[in-house]
Amino acid sequence: MHFSIENMMYSFIGIFVAMDIIGILPIYMGMTKNLEEKKRRLILKQSVVVAFLVALSFFLMGKWIFKFLGIAMYDFKVGGGIVLMVMAILDLIKGKDADEHSKSTGVVPLAVPLISGPALITTLMLQVGLYGNLVVLISMVLNFCFAYFAFRRSTIITKAIGMEGTDIVSKIAALLMTAIAFSMIRIGIFEAIKMAQ
Repeated sequence: MHFSIENMMYSFIGIFVAMDIIGILPIYMGMTKNLEEKKRRLILKQSVVVAFLVALSFFLMGKWIFKFLGIAMYDFKVGGGIVLMVMAILDLIKGKDADEHSKSTGVVPLAVPLISGPALITTLMLQVGLYGNLVVLISMVLNFCFAYFAFRRSTIITKAIGMEGTDIVSKIAALLMTAIAFSMIRIGIFEAIKMAQ
C-alpha cells in the first residue's frame, strides 16, 4: 500500500460515489428553500462539519466502535434507513417550516445518514485496507471540500428555477429520500439474513 496517483483516483472516485453529493444536492435545496441565507449557511457548515467528524471517527476507529457496541454494518444500514424514512415521510405528508429545518436539518438527516451514511462509512473502512490511511484521508478531505462548495452554490440553482421549482424539487427530494431509505433497510435486512444462514 503505497501512495500513488492511481490509488488516489480510485479512492477519490469510490468515496465520491458513496457520498453521492450530486444526488443529495436537490434534497438539500428542498430542505433549505424557505430559509434565509444566513441560516442556510449555518446549516451548510453544521452539516458538512458534523458529517466530516462522523466519517473521520469511523475512518479512525470504525472497526473498534462496531466491535465495542456489538453491531454489524447491516444493523447500521437498517437503523439509518429507518431514521431517513421517518424524516422523508413527515416531509411528504405535512412538510417542515423554516424553524424546524434550522434546528434539525444540519445534523439529521443531511449530515447523517445522507452525507455520512452506511455507504460512505463502509467505503472508508474497506479502502483503508486497500490504499492505506494517507490516500483515503486525502480523498475524503477533497470530497468533503467538493460537497461544501456544491452546497454553497445551490442558491444559484434555486434562483434559476424559482419558488415553484424549488417546491417541486422538495417533493421529489422527499420521494428520493424514501427510496434511499428503503434501499438502505432492504440491503441491511438481506445482509443480516445472509449472515444468519
